[in-house]
Amino acid sequence: MSEEGTPTSFLRTIISKAETYIPQVPKPKKKIPLHIRLIWCGLALFIYMIMGQTPLYGATTPAFDFLAFARVIFASQQGTLVELGIGPIVTAGLLMQLLKGSEIFHLDFKKPEDRELYQTATKIVTYIVIIAEASLYGIAVYGPRLPNHETEVILIGQLIGASVIIMLLDELVQKGWGIGSGISLFIAAGVSQQIIWSMISPIPAGDGGPVGVFANIVAAFVHNDFNNLLFRANQIPSVFSLLITVGVMLILVYTQGIKVEIPIVSTKYRGFSAVYPIKLMYVSNIPVILASALTANAVFIGQILWANFNPRNANQFLNFLGMFDPTSPSTPTGGILYYVTAPLGLDIVALDPVRAVVYILFMVGIVVLFGRLWIELGGLSAKSAAKNLLDAEVQVPGFRRSNQPVESLLQKYIPSVTIIGSIILGLLAGISNVLGTFGSGTGMLLTVDILINYYNLLVRERVEEVMPALGALLGRK
Repeated sequence: MSEEGTPTSFLRTIISKAETYIPQVPKPKKKIPLHIRLIWCGLALFIYMIMGQTPLYGATTPAFDFLAFARVIFASQQGTLVELGIGPIVTAGLLMQLLKGSEIFHLDFKKPEDRELYQTATKIVTYIVIIAEASLYGIAVYGPRLPNHETEVILIGQLIGASVIIMLLDELVQKGWGIGSGISLFIAAGVSQQIIWSMISPIPAGDGGPVGVFANIVAAFVHNDFNNLLFRANQIPSVFSLLITVGVMLILVYTQGIKVEIPIVSTKYRGFSAVYPIKLMYVSNIPVILASALTANAVFIGQILWANFNPRNANQFLNFLGMFDPTSPSTPTGGILYYVTAPLGLDIVALDPVRAVVYILFMVGIVVLFGRLWIELGGLSAKSAAKNLLDAEVQVPGFRRSNQPVESLLQKYIPSVTIIGSIILGLLAGISNVLGTFGSGTGMLLTVDILINYYNLLVRERVEEVMPALGALLGRK
């Protein structure tokens, strides 16, 4: 069937004309040794961390960080060159994934030219999102505090330039110079930095002791004062939050290993057999990211409505949606938004335990909803998985090599693990956020998943060095 006149043909034309003008990181001409790629990863991470400590020129940091809820997901730092973080890359990737899953554009990813088309299209969308987000953020967040429009233009230019550098660093890692992806590397590094800081920081906290848990333990023994050791108010890291963090990490690692294994055999290579694993965490952490982003956007819109139409909390209708404290408008104090945001810390939970219960139930419900939605839009449904298996020239022993029988088999498992896995993820994210784990519950989920994926990548790389043929088979998985 001809593609002429279809959205796909129009897309091919636009991308082919724009591709020449898009800066790209070239692929290495031959495979680079693992230790060299690790060095490139370290260099990319080092540049990113330096940017995260470099303040924006001419900008005055707002008193309240209205986008604090998205910092973990987007690996960003307020008032620095990484103000936007990986937000534009993630946003563009999600948009392209939704377009791909909805089959608006018909691409055959077995063809190299279609894979390249998709990658180039994603890069173009990323540039568009970078310009849009940098302009909106520069005008709306920093604009009112800037002395003139020239400074505003310079600020927006800094945000655009820094975001382009971050995109190129991610591309550098993904194209074979590094290992894994730059996005995962930056998220894991940011959350890990928060966790380490929560354990060893010597800076004094509001209760008189150091911020870091271990530093506070040492101070407690030195001063023979153990009152603020197990529990601490105002989200200050404590022994209790350390134990909760370790517990959540162990649960995540354990659940990542739970899976259903379906035997498969190759129709192309005689004698080759393997298993097709359907993990309990089949949908990964995408539903948690989407749920967090939805809640964050709802709070952000609520803040805008409150600031413009209800600054004194006098409008009953807007109060039903959300109320804020004028002295600290970063978190809601009433309305629907109050119950869908986490009460951070046991001291806050003790004041209103109903809010904690409602928030956890909300997180479970919304993560399950997004989990079901994502397997359809993200190409992870039983129908898509069956097609992928057949396209990979494998079949399930005892089943005819056609879509319907394999789809029926996968249908027994995929919907169930989607719901069960989403419930577990929602509970872990909700409870972790309420109890105050280091790096936030969402950050913990992302980091553990990223570190497990990196471990598997490193194992595969080592296998490829020793046994290239076996490594190639693992790489097809």
